[in-house]
Amino acid sequence: MQKKTIFDMARPDVATFRRAEKMPVALVVDNVRSLNNIGSLLRTSDGFAVAEVWLCGISAVEPGPEVHKTALGAEESVDWRHCASTLDALAALRARGYTLCCLEQVVGSVELQRYSVDPAARYAVVVGNEVDGVDPAVVDACDVCLEIPQLGTKHSLNVSVSAAVALWHFYEQFLPSLRK
Repeated sequence: MQKKTIFDMARPDVATFRRAEKMPVALVVDNVRSLNNIGSLLRTSDGFAVAEVWLCGISAVEPGPEVHKTALGAEESVDWRHCASTLDALAALRARGYTLCCLEQVVGSVELQRYSVDPAARYAVVVGNEVDGVDPAVVDACDVCLEIPQLGTKHSLNVSVSAAVALWHFYEQFLPSLRK
Protein backbone atom coordinates (compact mmCIF):
# COMPACT_ATOMS: atom_id res chain seq x y z
CA MET A 1 0.00 0.00 0.00
CA GLN A 2 1.08 3.52 -0.70
CA LYS A 3 0.54 6.27 1.87
CA LYS A 4 -1.69 9.12 0.78
CA THR A 5 -0.06 12.48 0.26
CA ILE A 6 -1.52 15.80 1.38
CA PHE A 7 -2.59 16.28 -2.24
CA ASP A 8 -4.40 12.92 -2.33
CA MET A 9 -6.44 13.93 0.71
CA ALA A 10 -7.51 17.25 -0.85
CA ARG A 11 -7.56 19.11 2.45
CA PRO A 12 -8.92 22.65 2.30
CA ASP A 13 -6.83 25.67 3.19
CA VAL A 14 -7.58 27.44 6.49
CA ALA A 15 -9.82 30.12 4.95
CA THR A 16 -11.90 27.55 3.06
CA PHE A 17 -12.18 25.33 6.14
CA ARG A 18 -13.33 28.24 8.33
CA ARG A 19 -16.19 28.89 5.86
CA ALA A 20 -17.17 25.22 5.50
CA GLU A 21 -20.15 23.62 7.22
CA LYS A 22 -19.26 22.24 10.64
CA MET A 23 -20.65 19.51 12.81
CA PRO A 24 -23.24 21.06 15.20
CA VAL A 25 -21.04 20.26 18.19
CA ALA A 26 -19.16 22.57 20.53
CA LEU A 27 -16.31 21.30 22.68
CA VAL A 28 -16.23 22.85 26.16
CA VAL A 29 -12.89 22.49 27.94
CA ASP A 30 -13.23 22.79 31.73
CA ASN A 31 -9.96 23.80 33.40
CA VAL A 32 -7.48 21.79 31.32
CA ARG A 33 -4.01 22.98 32.32
CA SER A 34 -1.71 21.29 29.79
CA LEU A 35 -0.83 23.32 26.71
CA ASN A 36 -0.16 20.06 24.87
CA ASN A 37 -3.66 18.83 25.70
CA ILE A 38 -5.15 22.14 24.52
CA GLY A 39 -3.26 21.78 21.23
CA SER A 40 -4.46 18.20 20.84
CA LEU A 41 -8.05 19.22 21.56
CA LEU A 42 -7.86 21.93 18.90
CA ARG A 43 -6.33 19.54 16.36
CA THR A 44 -9.02 16.93 17.01
CA SER A 45 -11.68 19.64 16.71
CA ASP A 46 -10.26 20.57 13.31
CA GLY A 47 -10.21 16.93 12.21
CA PHE A 48 -13.85 16.35 13.08
CA ALA A 49 -15.08 19.82 11.99
CA VAL A 50 -16.28 20.86 15.45
CA ALA A 51 -18.25 24.11 15.26
CA GLU A 52 -16.48 25.83 18.14
CA VAL A 53 -14.24 25.27 21.15
CA TRP A 54 -14.73 27.03 24.48
CA LEU A 55 -11.58 27.08 26.63
CA CYS A 56 -12.82 27.74 30.16
CA GLY A 57 -11.33 28.65 33.52
CA ILE A 58 -7.60 27.97 33.77
CA SER A 59 -7.50 26.37 30.31
CA ALA A 60 -4.60 27.84 28.39
CA VAL A 61 -5.47 30.31 25.65
CA GLU A 62 -2.11 31.59 24.50
CA PRO A 63 -1.44 30.14 21.03
CA GLY A 64 2.29 29.72 21.67
CA PRO A 65 4.83 27.06 20.72
CA GLU A 66 3.56 24.40 23.15
CA VAL A 67 0.01 24.64 21.80
CA HIS A 68 1.25 24.77 18.21
CA LYS A 69 3.42 21.67 18.77
CA THR A 70 0.32 19.49 19.07
CA ALA A 71 -2.29 21.69 17.31
CA LEU A 72 -0.16 21.92 14.15
CA GLY A 73 -2.01 25.05 13.04
CA ALA A 74 -5.50 24.09 14.24
CA GLU A 75 -5.35 27.08 16.59
CA GLU A 76 -5.84 29.09 13.37
CA SER A 77 -8.48 26.91 11.69
CA VAL A 78 -10.82 26.23 14.63
CA ASP A 79 -13.22 28.81 16.02
CA TRP A 80 -12.21 29.02 19.70
CA ARG A 81 -12.79 31.44 22.54
CA HIS A 82 -12.03 31.77 26.23
CA CYS A 83 -14.66 32.01 28.95
CA ALA A 84 -13.62 32.60 32.55
CA SER A 85 -16.44 30.37 33.83
CA THR A 86 -17.47 27.01 32.40
CA LEU A 87 -20.94 27.52 33.86
CA ASP A 88 -21.24 30.80 31.94
CA ALA A 89 -20.17 29.03 28.74
CA LEU A 90 -22.79 26.33 29.30
CA ALA A 91 -25.49 28.94 29.96
CA ALA A 92 -24.61 30.67 26.68
CA LEU A 93 -24.70 27.38 24.77
CA ARG A 94 -27.98 26.30 26.40
CA ALA A 95 -29.50 29.66 25.41
CA ARG A 96 -28.52 28.81 21.81
CA GLY A 97 -30.32 25.46 22.04
CA TYR A 98 -27.41 23.12 22.70
CA THR A 99 -27.86 19.85 24.59
CA LEU A 100 -25.13 19.77 27.25
CA CYS A 101 -23.26 16.45 27.37
CA CYS A 102 -20.65 15.93 30.07
CA LEU A 103 -17.96 13.34 29.47
CA GLU A 104 -17.56 12.02 33.01
CA GLN A 105 -17.84 8.85 35.06
CA VAL A 106 -20.85 9.32 37.33
CA VAL A 107 -23.65 7.16 38.69
CA GLY A 108 -26.31 7.04 36.00
CA SER A 109 -24.01 7.96 33.10
CA VAL A 110 -24.84 6.64 29.62
CA GLU A 111 -22.24 4.51 27.87
CA LEU A 112 -21.09 6.52 24.87
CA GLN A 113 -21.89 3.86 22.29
CA ARG A 114 -25.50 3.74 23.54
CA TYR A 115 -26.07 7.48 23.11
CA SER A 116 -28.01 8.34 19.96
CA VAL A 117 -27.51 11.71 18.35
CA ASP A 118 -30.51 13.61 16.97
CA PRO A 119 -29.39 14.91 13.56
CA ALA A 120 -31.52 18.04 14.03
CA ALA A 121 -29.98 18.94 17.41
CA ARG A 122 -26.85 20.75 18.56
CA TYR A 123 -24.56 19.40 21.27
CA ALA A 124 -21.90 20.67 23.63
CA VAL A 125 -19.40 18.06 24.82
CA VAL A 126 -17.74 19.01 28.10
CA VAL A 127 -14.35 17.57 29.04
CA GLY A 128 -12.47 18.22 32.26
CA ASN A 129 -9.23 18.71 34.11
CA GLU A 130 -6.49 16.10 33.78
CA VAL A 131 -6.56 15.25 37.51
CA ASP A 132 -9.99 16.23 38.84
CA GLY A 133 -12.17 15.71 35.77
CA VAL A 134 -15.19 17.93 35.20
CA ASP A 135 -16.11 20.20 38.10
CA PRO A 136 -19.14 18.76 40.01
CA ALA A 137 -21.16 21.98 39.52
CA VAL A 138 -20.55 21.70 35.77
CA VAL A 139 -21.58 18.03 35.82
CA ASP A 140 -24.83 19.02 37.55
CA ALA A 141 -25.53 21.72 34.94
CA CYS A 142 -25.42 19.22 32.06
CA ASP A 143 -28.33 17.34 30.50
CA VAL A 144 -26.56 13.99 30.26
CA CYS A 145 -23.29 12.40 31.33
CA LEU A 146 -21.57 10.14 28.84
CA GLU A 147 -18.98 7.56 29.82
CA ILE A 148 -16.44 5.70 27.70
CA PRO A 149 -16.47 2.07 28.84
CA GLN A 150 -13.03 0.70 29.70
CA LEU A 151 -11.64 -2.63 30.87
CA GLY A 152 -8.09 -1.84 31.98
CA THR A 153 -6.69 -1.01 35.40
CA LYS A 154 -6.69 2.77 34.90
CA HIS A 155 -9.92 4.57 35.61
CA SER A 156 -9.69 7.09 32.78
CA LEU A 157 -8.07 8.09 29.50
CA ASN A 158 -6.13 11.28 28.84
CA VAL A 159 -8.50 14.21 28.32
CA SER A 160 -7.48 14.71 24.70
CA VAL A 161 -7.94 11.01 23.96
CA SER A 162 -11.34 10.95 25.70
CA ALA A 163 -12.46 13.99 23.75
CA ALA A 164 -11.35 12.38 20.48
CA VAL A 165 -13.32 9.20 21.23
CA ALA A 166 -16.44 11.19 22.14
CA LEU A 167 -16.17 13.56 19.18
CA TRP A 168 -15.74 10.59 16.84
CA HIS A 169 -19.03 9.19 18.17
CA PHE A 170 -20.81 12.42 17.24
CA TYR A 171 -18.89 12.78 13.97
CA GLU A 172 -19.80 9.36 12.62
CA GLN A 173 -23.47 10.09 13.28
CA PHE A 174 -23.37 13.57 11.69
CA LEU A 175 -21.08 12.57 8.79
CA PRO A 176 -23.86 11.74 6.30
CA SER A 177 -25.28 15.26 6.63
CA LEU A 178 -21.81 16.84 6.36
CA ARG A 179 -21.04 14.99 3.12
CA LYS A 180 -24.20 16.10 1.25
